[in-house]
Amino acid sequence: MSDSVEMQFPIEMTAAAAAKIKSLITEEENPELKLRVYITGGGCSGFQYGFTFDEKVNDGDTVVERDGVIMVVDGMSLQYLVGGTVDYTEGLEGSRFLVTNPNATTTCGCGSSFSI
Repeated sequence: MSDSVEMQFPIEMTAAAAAKIKSLITEEENPELKLRVYITGGGCSGFQYGFTFDEKVNDGDTVVERDGVIMVVDGMSLQYLVGGTVDYTEGLEGSRFLVTNPNATTTCGCGSSFSI
């Protein structure tokens, strides 16, 4: 594969998110960890984003790799996240992972829940 060809994933991860994931994995001293992004019911808009560390890649997971770190998304959650981007931000609201989701029709003020 040529270096000029960039693989397209159904969900992207920014360089800022990859850097934060890498630093958290280094703190945990477990290079097997991957960031798992998932959707659950709830929140003020119907669905809510979740983030956790996981050592496993399950059947049906989509794997996104950037800068040496891996993010996984299960098939059920991915259908709500296609075309989205996982980012990491530090600001007045604090430090957090966030999802830019083109499939969300409404989001709440906290940015952690949405509806379709």
